[in-house]
Amino acid sequence: MGYVKWSYETLNQFCRDVFCRFGFSEEESRTIRDVLLLADLYGIESHGMQRMVRYHKGIEKGTIHVEAKPEVVFETPVSAVIDGHSGMGQLISDFAMNKAIEKAKTIGIGVVTVRESNHFGIAGYYAKMASDQGLLGMACTNSEAIMVPTFGREAMLGSNPIAVAMPADPYPFFFDCSTTVVTRGKLEMYNKMNKPLPQSWALDANGRESTSAPEVLSNIVHKSGGGIMPLGGCQEVTGSHKGYGYGMLCELFSSIFSLGVTSDQCCTFPDKTGICHGFLAMNPAIFGDAEAIRKHLSDFLETLRQSPKAEGQERIYTHGEKEVLAEKERREHGIPVNDNTMVELADLCSYLKLDFGSYFPGYQPPESGSCFTGNY
Repeated sequence: MGYVKWSYETLNQFCRDVFCRFGFSEEESRTIRDVLLLADLYGIESHGMQRMVRYHKGIEKGTIHVEAKPEVVFETPVSAVIDGHSGMGQLISDFAMNKAIEKAKTIGIGVVTVRESNHFGIAGYYAKMASDQGLLGMACTNSEAIMVPTFGREAMLGSNPIAVAMPADPYPFFFDCSTTVVTRGKLEMYNKMNKPLPQSWALDANGRESTSAPEVLSNIVHKSGGGIMPLGGCQEVTGSHKGYGYGMLCELFSSIFSLGVTSDQCCTFPDKTGICHGFLAMNPAIFGDAEAIRKHLSDFLETLRQSPKAEGQERIYTHGEKEVLAEKERREHGIPVNDNTMVELADLCSYLKLDFGSYFPGYQPPESGSCFTGNY
């Protein structure tokens, strides 16, 4: 299967209508689609349009409660605990990070932990919310267990991503990654493309390496054992214990501080997922001159970019640079969407009684390997 390109405006309108049809308000729909489409603009395909089917299933199954509103259940001047009541993860997380930002602007730092939420998209979106306002932002989450701990053979932790963003020039520092080698979404993309997984990504039910995306995904869904390796693979000699430990750090800020559901229990309930998040915003001014700190970071990032390159390499990127470049290119030339994802979007339109052709006129699945340029 190939890819088809659509303009940001086309996908934005489609997402708006879908989430409004699901019962979200115009403002809520805007927040959800902003998170989804930022992922696609940044080239994080696993968390963009291809995630629509997950939200559809969650709403249909009843694990995502459309009408739910986040509630502050504990609060201090620098912290808060929020119960999301199983609402849409993006809406709960937007609320939580805004509270952390408010505290950071008032007192210098804000730490907010969330329980009873759902999948929230890319962690970097929320870290960026703080960075866009001159603050350092951090966001993390747990999720359904897909990470097999070092020396284990059963998934016990989620992909448990962590993101940190901070203002700098000409590109902000923007770091967002899972604590597993890859996310479940990346396995789903390989499955859609009918491609074998690279070595050192996943384990079968017996804890042996597997390159079969269908097998690994099925084992995760049915809790049959196996899953995705932590950052560092499955051996201490390659640093597996470090990725495992980073995943636990996210668990502390999300499920442990909030007294919420840990990854091994996420998505095991009939009416909720139990997913938890953690957010932090910090004002650099609590360390002195904020502008001087920003310049200091900017200078160091430029020093990294200008440092000696390995043989055959022409460029060193700093975290966040590729995302800025990808967004510019995709806003100008369109966002690629996998053909199998397009089939899912067509099914979604059928379910919601929306006219698929009015959003994607003239679309026909291209021949394998080709890329159709859609309506701009």
